[in-house]
Amino acid sequence: MEGLRMAIQTRLGERMVSMNSTLVETVSINYEDFNESFLTCGTCLYSVWSGMYDGQEHTPKLLQCSHTVCLHCLTRIAASQTRDTGSFRCPICRELITIPRGGVSALPPSFLVNQLLDLMSRQRREVIPKCSVHINQELLFCETCDTVFCTLCTGGSHNDSANSCEHTIIPFSIAIKRMSEILLYKANECISKLTQAQEGVSGELQKLDAAKDACLEQINSTFQQIQNDLDKRKQELIDEVNKMCTEKKKVLEEQHLLIENEKNKVEQECQGLQYQVEVRNITQRIEILTERLDAASGLGEPRENSFLTCDFRQNDCIEQIESHLHNLGRVRTSTTFPSLCSATLECDVISGIEAFITLKTVDYHGNPQKNGGDPIKADMALVSADVVGATGSVPLRIVDGEDGTYKICFRAPRAGRYGVNLAVIDRPIKDTPLYFDVTDHNNPICVYGGRGSGKDEFMQPVAVAVDEKDNSVYVLDTGNSRIKVLNEDMEFVKHITNDGLLGRSCTGIAISNDGLVVVNWRTKFITEMTTDGETLKSFTYNAFQEPIDLAVDKSYGHVLVADNGMSCVFVFDAEGKILFKVGKKGTFNLISSVTVGPLGEIVVADSRIQVFSAKGDFMEVLYDEGKGKGRYGGIVVDSDSKILASRTEQKGKAYVQLLSLTDNNLNNAIDSNENKLKRASGVAVTNDNHVIVVDLGNNCVKKYLYW
Repeated sequence: MEGLRMAIQTRLGERMVSMNSTLVETVSINYEDFNESFLTCGTCLYSVWSGMYDGQEHTPKLLQCSHTVCLHCLTRIAASQTRDTGSFRCPICRELITIPRGGVSALPPSFLVNQLLDLMSRQRREVIPKCSVHINQELLFCETCDTVFCTLCTGGSHNDSANSCEHTIIPFSIAIKRMSEILLYKANECISKLTQAQEGVSGELQKLDAAKDACLEQINSTFQQIQNDLDKRKQELIDEVNKMCTEKKKVLEEQHLLIENEKNKVEQECQGLQYQVEVRNITQRIEILTERLDAASGLGEPRENSFLTCDFRQNDCIEQIESHLHNLGRVRTSTTFPSLCSATLECDVISGIEAFITLKTVDYHGNPQKNGGDPIKADMALVSADVVGATGSVPLRIVDGEDGTYKICFRAPRAGRYGVNLAVIDRPIKDTPLYFDVTDHNNPICVYGGRGSGKDEFMQPVAVAVDEKDNSVYVLDTGNSRIKVLNEDMEFVKHITNDGLLGRSCTGIAISNDGLVVVNWRTKFITEMTTDGETLKSFTYNAFQEPIDLAVDKSYGHVLVADNGMSCVFVFDAEGKILFKVGKKGTFNLISSVTVGPLGEIVVADSRIQVFSAKGDFMEVLYDEGKGKGRYGGIVVDSDSKILASRTEQKGKAYVQLLSLTDNNLNNAIDSNENKLKRASGVAVTNDNHVIVVDLGNNCVKKYLYW
């Protein structure tokens, strides 16, 4: 039977199909009952199309008492009751109804009934699916199993009774309705997505048209500028031709006038000559004409020439212009598909240290791009921080790798959580914004070594040097009387041995122009050797008392030796000849290290850092916390005049301090938070902003990134 289904899904124990299944009951209102109660005139019980009101003779009219009666009945009742009173009684509640001036047909229509009529006319009449075997049995649907079944066909249950899970069962007609609604929802959602996609494509088409117009405008502007330059040069050449022609013409015209004057003079001399009879006068005129003839010979050749040309072949200028015009401008496009492009953060980010995000571009098919040139936009901001009120954007630098990859370089100013938005061709990439955390702690990126005498072990390492050519690391392994060589990845390469390293008393090492230089405080000898351990030269100095460290000024080949016994720094030439000394008794308090700055500055560390000129003149105390608060272990100055010095405080706290020869405000520290330095000693820097620190207390070396 057809019906209007409504409402309610409740779990009823008495309608259980099986112990593990729940039938969800629905309440149904019979279609004919609905018609009889709401859509049929209660006075005449007129029934057309299942008893409903119609829109003609039996139009529903609303009375003042709120009851609805069809127009046919009202006309009949009014005709029998009015008797010139102009009113009649409602056939349902007997209330007196006033007939309007236009008669009963002027009574207002029953809007509610008309709306129900419209609704029912539009409503698809639902058909209840029945079992093909049991024609009176309604089919059921299990939402859990996604199965349609008949309870009579399945014996009351459609599922395996061993299965203990609970099943939700509803009439199949309700399931169809639900799935239809879901289908419509999905369809609408799909249409919405497609509409958005269409709008996106339309927007891109508009941008493409705008880009084309911009390109054409740029082409027109560029060639107009070139045309203006050509016109300007053309006019310059025309003016130059006219100028040169005028100058030549002036000379020739002056000569022409001079010749004309001479002709006139000759003609004047010859006038009346036929009447002359005095020989003397004729002779004088002959002499004058002879002089005129000599003068005419000098005027016989033009004093200026007619050569005037414009050379466009000089220096192959025409060919060059043609070549430049052929190569002028380049129309570029890109097949990059932004929503498939990805960005990754290459390493942990430390505040103040430059880091970078790598952006990789691909095309629509996911194939990596091989060329650069895409317009990249990026903005980064601090979204949360440990410091209250710390927000703001971060300056970025975009580097095109020209191979489809891009580096977004930045320095996070403080610790906190940051977010970066990346867009290619004004469209966001995949998984943007990219969020990451920034820390203040600078931990080593590599740790090498341990206590012992093996290949990967140290015994009291004290100093380190780095060759700037290939970033090879040379560690002075004092306790083992050798130099351990590592590559830039902190991997073992070899050991260097030499007589100058014997005695377990070498304390300083430096890179020279020819190899390595070491100082032995016990023998008081300075030894220069090759990287294979062959001695090049060695020297000593009778004033040495306790030479403990050295440095080499490669610009002049000078060797600087710090001597704690003499409380000074001796400066020697490349052959070991003394040049001068820096400091005297009391200048230093147990020197720990000496190094050379980019301009030849001599930088000395003890409990403080002092700077001297290349000639040994005192310049400044760079850092002074006072005696007894801590001591420096090693010191080095990089090519940007940054000073890196290892320092150990009284309470055992060890760190690497970052200062500057030029910036008095720079004072940061590498704390090595998760891998503490026990006794920081020698330091050296690579040419890619890494510092190598000797940790004497842990018999190892550690590599850090610095800023």
